[in-house]
Amino acid sequence: MQTLEFSDSPKFFNALRKFCTTATVSGDVSEVVTAVLAEVKARGDKAVLDYTQKFDGAYLSAHAMRVDPAEMKAALKSLSVADRKAIRESIALVKAFHKKTLPKNWKAKNAQGGIVGERFYPIRRVGLYVPGGNVPLVSTVIMTAVLAKLVKNPEICVCTPPAADGSIAPGMLAALSMVGIDEVYKVGGVQAVGAMAYGTATIPAVDKIFGPGNAFVMEAKRQVLGTVGIDLLPGPSEVMIIADAGANPQHVAADLIAQAEHGSGKEIIYLATTSKALLRKIEKSLARQLPERSHAAKCKKVLKSRFLTVICKNLDQAAQVSNYIAPEHLELQVADRSIDALTNKITTAGAILQGYMTPTVLGDFTAGPSHTLPTGRAGRFFSGLQATDFIRRSSVLRYDTKSLANAAPVVETFARLEKLDGHGRSLTIRL
Repeated sequence: MQTLEFSDSPKFFNALRKFCTTATVSGDVSEVVTAVLAEVKARGDKAVLDYTQKFDGAYLSAHAMRVDPAEMKAALKSLSVADRKAIRESIALVKAFHKKTLPKNWKAKNAQGGIVGERFYPIRRVGLYVPGGNVPLVSTVIMTAVLAKLVKNPEICVCTPPAADGSIAPGMLAALSMVGIDEVYKVGGVQAVGAMAYGTATIPAVDKIFGPGNAFVMEAKRQVLGTVGIDLLPGPSEVMIIADAGANPQHVAADLIAQAEHGSGKEIIYLATTSKALLRKIEKSLARQLPERSHAAKCKKVLKSRFLTVICKNLDQAAQVSNYIAPEHLELQVADRSIDALTNKITTAGAILQGYMTPTVLGDFTAGPSHTLPTGRAGRFFSGLQATDFIRRSSVLRYDTKSLANAAPVVETFARLEKLDGHGRSLTIRL
């Protein structure tokens, strides 16, 4: 763990920037990604299968890349009644939250008398990337696919990496089935992004790609942007906890461990506290709790090398640190009387979890907002995944002779200023 004391000096922010930069950079993967994407674009299914064998150890045929409907039915049946109930509850909560955010078509008269408005359409075909492997992110199915189904995207495909035996985790297949997704491919990594972007004989190209992934997947999404759209670039997971003296050190330690156990080893953890005494108690609680966790070794490594604590004199300083970091998840483990004022000072967090009794895991699994959120300081300019990301918008304009005449002076002025007389004439010829 690295510790800094807050200061308004450039030295402090240089140190903070250095940690943020070194913590999020995982090496130059650009050349590897470029090569894989080029192969997928040139050789299609053959390249996808070759890289699936190389990176995942799975020997598949082109036909076997697509999950058989029977596999999904079997996976759903294999889940206990309690598991199915929990997944349904999460689906319902996520759907209810995002239903409130859906935009509506509208039209109105502007000051010139013209009719203006907006129309919204679901994107025709979307591709969802769901990380698998050692940590099959069943919750990511819900946090992406539910939104796509809600806005009624006509075509939804999912790519997720298989295990070496070519299987997909039953929980993930069951969740996909419960959401209503039936086009699922056993493909992960850069090759999955390439297949969705360029299309192959087996996997038709999509219009926009969604979902989190490792550094290679994120770089692949970055490189195919323009060929297709992308949602954002959610990389290794992050949490920041702002804790005052009243925070329970056991709760804080448990939340730090929960973040560290994601599995990539690239997770990033921040703690800003106004109490040095609390920090000492958190350190002791971490030492007690870690041996009890099944991923203790991985968690310990993250907590040692990718964990920054900032000692602050007050919560205003903690807010400044948070706004600089722009954390993916931000827990405000502070007294109720301080929550609203502190929240009002936060402008860059992906998700804000308020109060002592609101751990990040609620946002991860069930509360409602999507857990696909910006990382690596991208919260300064990106927001978390929303239903509107699965929609595109068109503006609508309609003028008649009267409203056109009202607009003419403005159009003629701009045409003259920009030396585009043809623009002006395209209006006046109608009058």
